[in-house]
Amino acid sequence: MEKKIGVYICSGCEIGKSIDIEKLSQIASEQNVTICKNHSSLCSIEGFDLISSDIANENIDRVIIAACSPRLKTEVFDFPENVLLDRANIREQVAWSMEPNEEDTQMAAEDCLRMSIAKVANTEIPNPFIADNISSDILVVGGGITGITAAIDGAKAGYKVHIIEKEEKLGGWLNKLHKQIPYAAPYSELINPEIEDKIKELEKLDNIQIHTSTTIKEISGQPGHFEVQLLNGKEEKVIVGSIVTATGWQAYDANKLSYLGYGNPKVLTNVEFEEFVKNNPGKEFPKNILFIQCAGSRDKGHLPYCSAFCCATSLKQAKYIRDLSPESNVFVVYKDIRTLGLYEEFYKEIQKDDQIFFTKGEIEKVIPEKNNISVQVKDTLIGEDISLSVDMLVLATGMIPNGTEDLNLNYRLGKGLPELKYNFSDSHFICFPYETRRTGIYAAGSLREPMNIASSKSDASGAMLKAIQTIQATKRGEAVHPRSGDKSYPDLFLDRCTDCKRCTEECPFGSYDENEKGTPLPNPNRCRRCGICLGSCPERVINFADYSINSISAMIKSVEVPDEFEEKPRILVFVCENDAYPAMDMAAQKGLKYSPFVRVIPVRCLGSINKVWISDALSKGYDGILQIGCKPGDDYQCHFIHGSELTETRGENIQETLETMMLEPERIKTEFVEITDYDKIPKIINDYVEDIELIGPNPFKEL
Repeated sequence: MEKKIGVYICSGCEIGKSIDIEKLSQIASEQNVTICKNHSSLCSIEGFDLISSDIANENIDRVIIAACSPRLKTEVFDFPENVLLDRANIREQVAWSMEPNEEDTQMAAEDCLRMSIAKVANTEIPNPFIADNISSDILVVGGGITGITAAIDGAKAGYKVHIIEKEEKLGGWLNKLHKQIPYAAPYSELINPEIEDKIKELEKLDNIQIHTSTTIKEISGQPGHFEVQLLNGKEEKVIVGSIVTATGWQAYDANKLSYLGYGNPKVLTNVEFEEFVKNNPGKEFPKNILFIQCAGSRDKGHLPYCSAFCCATSLKQAKYIRDLSPESNVFVVYKDIRTLGLYEEFYKEIQKDDQIFFTKGEIEKVIPEKNNISVQVKDTLIGEDISLSVDMLVLATGMIPNGTEDLNLNYRLGKGLPELKYNFSDSHFICFPYETRRTGIYAAGSLREPMNIASSKSDASGAMLKAIQTIQATKRGEAVHPRSGDKSYPDLFLDRCTDCKRCTEECPFGSYDENEKGTPLPNPNRCRRCGICLGSCPERVINFADYSINSISAMIKSVEVPDEFEEKPRILVFVCENDAYPAMDMAAQKGLKYSPFVRVIPVRCLGSINKVWISDALSKGYDGILQIGCKPGDDYQCHFIHGSELTETRGENIQETLETMMLEPERIKTEFVEITDYDKIPKIINDYVEDIELIGPNPFKEL
């Protein structure tokens, strides 16, 4: 079927004052498009009606809007699903970022339009993958406060929920609590544990099925259809559309804290002290009790992180000691007291008690004596070392997450959820924290990061909402975050597959299983549409309908590359759509300029760049290739987990390509940015253009 392409060029927002729109229209006409029209404001009602009329009357099925960034006006340019839309960014990435009315600026705009036309001519409208028998049921793993809250929220939203707990009783850690911290003003009175009320609320809901004393034998499948084999004396199978994992935490092993006196019967952890008070009502407290904060936490030798709940827990325990034993004195030695948000008000209430003493300091020694314990403290607020003689010592130990191996996922990349270095569930911790690297399986509560009860409940609601969104998106054949709404999915031409396993090993989300030969077995609903598998495949057998080897190659080849005598280098810039592309837009919006010699192609992820695109560009005569993507590392993160890092590890293959073509290694460069690094973009580009000019023209220009 013939593709009917309509090109619409906007002259508003200073575009027409920087670029010759008539010449740009001539370029479109030379590309054999069906229609090419100009307008002073395509985002106006008149502009939208102009395009809509052509779609209806001229059967236009591919629309190119040469105007502002595709990140803007998305609510305006909303056309029927049978129309493929591409946005040629001639405003931010040409008119606003290059000198107006210059020959090179005009050439950049023309190439931008050529690339867009080449792209849509080699792109298909995605036909979504919609599986049969999609389940709307949701599984919640873990019966603590996080799991219970998630299950209640899911059931109230109208979904059937299965909640499983390996213990005989629901409740988790809250079953061991004597008191809870107040949630609301005046923060002066502790509250009774809420867990029994939450369990009663859960049990009243007809669409929740409770499985206690239950474990998971295996989870297989994909979003919309996870098959879950449960074990509870007998085997039971349930099919669910998504999963919330709330397996909770365990206390740090206090046996590693002997230097703080642990092992002495007068030294308890915060968890042990809570159970002691709950199980011994009416028990008298000793005269002097000392709390040591960050016991093994924020310590490179133990837990390097803050566990978020310990400070407020010690304040709570100090409060009920004073309520139950007015004669007792409480001492708190801390590195910092961290009571986030409204819990600061609770801290202020506790400070009003004259028999609760606070001091900042470092524990130097804990010395057991015959009738008491001597604790020596240095680096105090008053600048002097002090010694405290107490009858009981409570260590505020931190939390570590329970593992998820018990999920028993039937994934080639492991039975549990991938973890960060501190064993918390991995996700994109900045942009979508509930998402794990297993699509449709969400982490909530202290499995994801250290948190208190209130935060865990809020987290449970967020994770359940994501689980519901996954089911609805799967029913529509759409991806979830970060490419929400994307209806494409990887299409594999397996006749040419060599079973190299690159796609199965490099996919960050476990989208592929494999047979005994190593042939990939796709699970389309696990896919996040990052395209990393496309970039990994040496045989080019993986493509998406609207993002393929051919479509990007066509864009690369459509650019007019001047010969070496014109001294106008051409630099191909691949930019990831999540950080680098927005940063480029922001640079232009701030009035920053960069070289007109660059030609920009957005990619889903740097990890999706296939080696053939590099070869095509160099063979075409591009003088250099610059790749700009999300910044990897502990403090920032690629939106597709390790796509940016893969660019570096694949560098050896790219260097082989350069050697084969007898080209300098400097002709390819990779830079990483955060989305806020817009001010760095012009320097990155301009410095690289200067480097290429020093290296000289690509010798393939001569061919």
